Amino acid sequence: MTDMTAHDMPEQPPRSQWWDVWDQFKTHKGALMGGGFLIFITLAVVVGPWIWTLDPQKLDIRAKDIRPIYTALWDAGAKVDWGHPLGTDNLGRDTLAKLMAGGKVSMSVGWVAMLLSVVLGTTIGVAAGYFKRLDGVLMRLTDLFLALPLLPLLLVFMLLFRDVLRSAFGPETGIFILIVIAIGITSWMQTARIVRGDILALKEREFVLAARSIGTSPAKMITRHLLPNVMSPIMVSATLGLANAIITESALSFLGLGFPSDFPTWGKLLFDATDRMELYPERVIWPGIAISFTVLSVNYLGDGLRDALDPRIRGR
Repeated sequence: MTDMTAHDMPEQPPRSQWWDVWDQFKTHKGALMGGGFLIFITLAVVVGPWIWTLDPQKLDIRAKDIRPIYTALWDAGAKVDWGHPLGTDNLGRDTLAKLMAGGKVSMSVGWVAMLLSVVLGTTIGVAAGYFKRLDGVLMRLTDLFLALPLLPLLLVFMLLFRDVLRSAFGPETGIFILIVIAIGITSWMQTARIVRGDILALKEREFVLAARSIGTSPAKMITRHLLPNVMSPIMVSATLGLANAIITESALSFLGLGFPSDFPTWGKLLFDATDRMELYPERVIWPGIAISFTVLSVNYLGDGLRDALDPRIRGR
């Protein structure tokens, strides 16, 4: 029998580039921890209320001002209750239930506002990069939005349209729509600039010129050849946009311009706890930790995705 030559060996299927992306991503310990914490906090706010069934809006004056159970370690006289492991507020509402309910609202606002800003920024970036006649107008519009002060603009949005949307959709749904739209239309500019730059570079590539030479329509050119090649920066921009949306919503709620007073969000929990912060510092600490760790995990996840999706540094 003759030895099997390399030519006779069965061909191995080509390795998917997504395996290379995963190999690079898993070397970034911070990104793995960030992704794990983001999954944990998302499951906690979505599945948690099914496990911890206390109503976050239930008032129980007899159980007001209960301290977290860990305070008994250094204060034997602290009022603690194992039925409320993180304590209660001045109206007897359970802190853990409020954290999960507030996190659900804050995360929902973050995800929806991020999707809106990414879609808007990608659309404007692709149009500016591909259609030369639109480039100047759209980029000057982008520069205009970048020059506007973000927080005062958001405050104006809230004051002008809050009552209109609340009367049209209800106090909770109306404010949700208003905050999502306000954050979405004020945070798309970075995505638009990044996508425009990549589209301008891709337009000169050989495969795009070849597709154009056979009469490929602009719509098919964009959807089939250009958009798949700019998904990497879009995904990175989306992760950073999520962190920005969560912080912005928390800031609006902390300033008292977000959801109604009886509708918890992480920012609203911070706002409600400031009056008695010296006596009950844990009421500020827990929502602050939730916001900080969530934003930090999203930023680490974005760093890991940026490194893994960039072929120039993949494998280093």
